[in-house]
Formats: sequence, structure tokens, C-alpha cells
Amino acid sequence: MKKILATVLLTSGLGLFGAAAHAGEAPTEKEAFAKFMEKEHGFTADYVTAMLSKAKKSQKILDLISSPAEGKDWYEYRPIFIEQSRIKLGVEFLEENKELLEKAEKDFQVPAEIITAIIGVETKYGRIQGNDSVLDALNTLAFHYPKRAKFFAGELAEYFVLAREQGWKMDEPKGSYAGAMGMGQFIPTSYRHYTVDFDGDGKINLFESKADAIGSVANYFKVHGWRMGEPVAEFVDVDDSMAQQFKNDQLKPKFTVAELKKAGLEYQGKADEKDITGIYHYKQEDRYDYWLGFHNFYVITRYNRSPMYAMAVYQLSQEIKAEYDVKQQKALAAEQTTKSSKS
Repeated sequence: MKKILATVLLTSGLGLFGAAAHAGEAPTEKEAFAKFMEKEHGFTADYVTAMLSKAKKSQKILDLISSPAEGKDWYEYRPIFIEQSRIKLGVEFLEENKELLEKAEKDFQVPAEIITAIIGVETKYGRIQGNDSVLDALNTLAFHYPKRAKFFAGELAEYFVLAREQGWKMDEPKGSYAGAMGMGQFIPTSYRHYTVDFDGDGKINLFESKADAIGSVANYFKVHGWRMGEPVAEFVDVDDSMAQQFKNDQLKPKFTVAELKKAGLEYQGKADEKDITGIYHYKQEDRYDYWLGFHNFYVITRYNRSPMYAMAVYQLSQEIKAEYDVKQQKALAAEQTTKSSKS
């Protein structure tokens, strides 16, 4: 969908973004965008132009997108997300939304702890959804960020359509510096194509409805091929030579478990020999940690194209599940003790 839209924008004159945006404000680009929206989506060019005239260029947004957290080393990146308050809040989120998460897990075949961890990493369970105007963010990145102008022009177009579908005022929704919205931080394309009305109230509200956020994250993973019951990632103790030989230098795993075992890996995990995998490298202060990433690991990178992001989500999910399970076991033991004392 994104590639098709980018191609349409390119042929309609918006492919000039990269060259003209260096010079700052480029009215001809906005005029081309307005004409495209009129032709392809039924907006009047005057309306689109009026909305864009309200949008502000934000230097803060340009600074933030130029230095994302994923540019850090693993030992700096991990503590941002794998920390006790986020784990504790994740356990509370599981408890408070137990029925919804169980239903989502059953309907979409995606584990409750993975859904929870995504929302935890993205917005700390809905607490930090972003304070940037979505219109300002997408306007800034479409017209003033040549590196990814075509992509964000596509998202800006989708945002116009999304706002019309949802009945939003264009300049009201707030989100991230990249124009992502709601508890699960969906960009406009994803909001339009992967979200679901999981609470059945006839509308989709990722800003306030935990049900819709949970169901939409689960649906996103289902659509992108999550395989329930299969492994995500496993720590592996290998020497640097093997780590380099089977280093996964792309998002999608490109080797098989059988290939690694043939090369001498002593693997006793859950994956089958035919399953795809690769060794992902995570830089600590004085060494590298090596992890096997499998198909489901790749699926997490479809949410955010970063192996560090995928590992943070996975490790947070495991920490949350472990603490939740211990808490449930203690509660069950206490309940049994109470029953025994009464009898």
C-alpha cells in the first residue's frame, strides 16, 4: 500500500520533494499535493491548502527524527524500556485487562504478553501518547525532511482520509514526532488498514479505548504473520567467528537452524531445523550478546524496523509474564491457605 501510494505521489509531481525541500518552504509541492488529494480522494484543493496553511514546521520534530533511540548501543537502549516501573505497570495492565487480552489472544493468536509489551514500549500503557500535532508532524516531515519525504507525503495523504473517516478536526489529534497515534502508536496508513473495533461500540478509538488498542495491536501481528507457539528469540553462546558467519545483517532471518547446527551450533531449543533464524548482535559495554531471532522476531520488526526494538519488546514481554505468573501463583497459594484454615 505504501509503495503504491509513493509511486502515485511521485507521478503526480510530489517526487520533487527531495530536491526542493532543501530550500525550505516549497509552495509548488503543497500545490501538487492539494491537486493530488482533489483528484484521488475527493477533497477540494482549497480545503487541503487551507489545512496545510495551519500546519507549522517544527525544528524539534526534525531534530528528533534525525536522532532516534534506535541509534544507541544496546546497553544504552535496553534500560529505556526494560526497567522496573514499566514491568510493574505491564503486570498491572495484564491484570486490569485480563479478559480483553485473553480474548485477543484467542481471536488473533498473539500472546497477551506480546500485545502488552508493544503498548508498554510505545506509550507506557497509554500514559505517554505524544504531544505533537499530527498535522504539524506530517507536514514537517513531508515538506522539510528530504530523506523520507515521499513516505511521509503518503502518510499525510492517509491522514487527510483518516481524519475524514473518523470525523476528526485535522489540527486536533496529538501523537508522536513521526505522526503515530494512540496507545499502540499507529501511523495513518496502519490506523486505516489494521485497526479494529474490539469493544464493539461502532468506532475505533486508539486514544482512549484499551480494547481497541489491544485488538488492533493483535490484528497487526496476525496480518503480518505471527505464528502462535513458535519461538521469538533465544540467547546463544557462540564464539565471535560463528557469530560473524551467521550474523543477520537484514531484518528477516536468512539462515536455517539446520545450517547453524551443521556448522557446530549445539542447539536444543524449540525451533525446528527447517525454521529460519540468524544471529543478531547486541553491543554491551565490554562485549556483544548474541541472540537467535526467528520468524516471530521478524514479525515484531514489522511494527518498528529495528532488531533492537524487537528485542526490547520481547524481553519486556518475558519480564512481564514472569512477574505476572509469580503474582498469580502467590495469590493462588494464599487462597488455598485461606480455604484450608476455614475448613
